[in-house]
Amino acid sequence: MTAAAQTGRTLGFTVLYLAATYAGRLTVMDHTSLSLVWPAAGVAVVWFCAQRRARWRWLDAVALTVVTMVVNLATGASAPLAAAFVVANLAQVWVFLHLFSRFAPHLWGAGGDALMARSGDVWRLLGVAFAATAVGAAIGPTAVWWVNGAYSWPATAVWLTRNTASILLIGAVGLRIGWLVSNRAQRCPFRSAGTALAAAWRRTPGWRITEYVALSVVSIVAYLVGFALNHGLPLAFPLLAVTVWAGLRLATSFVMLHDLVLGGMAILFTLHGYGPFAGISAHPARALVAQAFVGMVAVVGLTLALSRDERVALMRRLTVREREASDQARLMTTVIESMSDGLAVMRADGRVLVLNPACAAMLGTAEITDATRPTDVLFHPDGRPVAQQERPYLRALAGERLRDVDYVIRTAGHPDGRIVSVSATPLPTDADGGRSAVVMFHDVTAARRHRDELASFAGVVAHDLLNPLTTIDGWTDAAVEELTEAPDGPAVREARASLTRVRRAADRMRHLIDGLLAYTTARDATVQPVDVPLRDLVDDIVAARVDLATAAGTGAPRFTVGDLDPVAADPVLVRQLLDNLVGNAIKYTAPGRTPHVTITTAPAPDGRVVVRIADNGLGIPAGQHHAIFGNFHRAHRDAGITGTGLGLAICQRIVHRHGGTITAADHPGGGSVFTFTLPRAGASPARPRLQTAGRAV
Repeated sequence: MTAAAQTGRTLGFTVLYLAATYAGRLTVMDHTSLSLVWPAAGVAVVWFCAQRRARWRWLDAVALTVVTMVVNLATGASAPLAAAFVVANLAQVWVFLHLFSRFAPHLWGAGGDALMARSGDVWRLLGVAFAATAVGAAIGPTAVWWVNGAYSWPATAVWLTRNTASILLIGAVGLRIGWLVSNRAQRCPFRSAGTALAAAWRRTPGWRITEYVALSVVSIVAYLVGFALNHGLPLAFPLLAVTVWAGLRLATSFVMLHDLVLGGMAILFTLHGYGPFAGISAHPARALVAQAFVGMVAVVGLTLALSRDERVALMRRLTVREREASDQARLMTTVIESMSDGLAVMRADGRVLVLNPACAAMLGTAEITDATRPTDVLFHPDGRPVAQQERPYLRALAGERLRDVDYVIRTAGHPDGRIVSVSATPLPTDADGGRSAVVMFHDVTAARRHRDELASFAGVVAHDLLNPLTTIDGWTDAAVEELTEAPDGPAVREARASLTRVRRAADRMRHLIDGLLAYTTARDATVQPVDVPLRDLVDDIVAARVDLATAAGTGAPRFTVGDLDPVAADPVLVRQLLDNLVGNAIKYTAPGRTPHVTITTAPAPDGRVVVRIADNGLGIPAGQHHAIFGNFHRAHRDAGITGTGLGLAICQRIVHRHGGTITAADHPGGGSVFTFTLPRAGASPARPRLQTAGRAV
């Protein structure tokens, strides 16, 4: 806010506060110097709430002090009493601001930007107003007692009721106007409040405008009858009917203005000796009753209006949430119906809650009814029927982690059976306490047949390619033996060299075929996880490597093996994985250096086991730590070390098939460190219109 804008706002509130203070001083009770009404209390809190973020708030305090002193002195109050009223008003405003920001920090004027829109906000405003007024009442009437020599409890009660009613009525209206002006300035700074009001009025239906006019006329007539006519009837509180009408039917801003106008009429008539309260002889009692009536009008009107607004807002949000939920349900239905994988949701009692068209097609049924028994078509891969306790949804509800387990479905349309990979996951408990599980069916018939074809192809390769290589090796060995006995000469030496090249070529071909067969097995063989004692497996591999080095006449490698945690994995594939990594660690060691391999494990936060294999070998060339896991990649081509480049690709495939990861890094002491993860022992390695009812899958 600019200095000019702040100064202009301070000047405007000063004029308004001056008028409110003068009007209040015109209602001073006899011999008390206390006013029957004090609209300045409401104006003051709105003033300082609006100027809460102003840089020169001291200027507002000075203006309030000057106005209070001048008006009180001009209307007959003594200087000490006027000074006491200044202190009381400032203390009252300060306490209000402090408590308002503490108990309603979300509202405009209390530090937030929200509009007073809930019934609870009325009670917060009322409580804060009463507490602040109590502080002012502790100062003002005490000063009067100090000046006049007599303390008046009725005067204190009047101070409490008049200021509380003033803050409640004028404060509510002022805070709402302040929010509207501030919000309008932020959203549309070039649109005036009058223009906005006119636009809102044009949008209001004609019948609603008629109701506004009718209520205004009825309210004025009712108050004229209740207060202006001296009929002696106690008609004040029945007049609350028009307040209830407004609160239940009309806009909250109109209700606030309606309460303010009617409350002002009641006070003015009472001050001039008209109405049911004018007959009360004692001025303090008359003021108490009149102010209590005004306060009740404000509380009833505001509570009803804001409760209605709150209810409307809740219904609007509920409608939006209902529409979003409906859209989400339609989206999920479309997604589930379009899935190529089967999906079924089953209760613990066997009822089918959801079944998508893909699942119905797999089960050979177009509709699920109470008489349908889908489990009759579900078998184990070896042909055994699935027992009751082995059903996927029951295994999931029992806490088992079911992932990618093969079953066979035999139906009339597929008597030979279709192989499906089944996963099951329990769902959160229903509102009625029921339990259910979601089961996914993925048709893997083609993939399994492809795997079987690959296995058959591997057998053909092993027989038809390795046998000729064995024959070549045999005849090569025989030829070498014959040449050994032949006289030495250039031709014999050339023949021996040629046979050596043939033998090396045959060895390379054998290694390549073995690597391809191992890679195919690692990629396509069925993973059959069991709990594997990793320490026993590593000890067996270490012993075999030491025996091999001893038989070859080379130095035996050194091994450091820690306390290895057991894992849940396929024992054949894990042996191949460890043997490849240990073999690489030994093979890629500098000549003349004894290989040293360290094997350790550690638990991982996700329930897996981290296996770490470190060596003191040649290490990994810079920039190749990820590439070494590619097919046929060889990191040390110029080192004279034989290999196919498939070993680490096989290792990565085995680890991935167990749901883990594998990485390579440099060893701080020289060499390499390979780290991979496997499932912990006790865990298995890690997919029509919706139809309802039926039995378990």
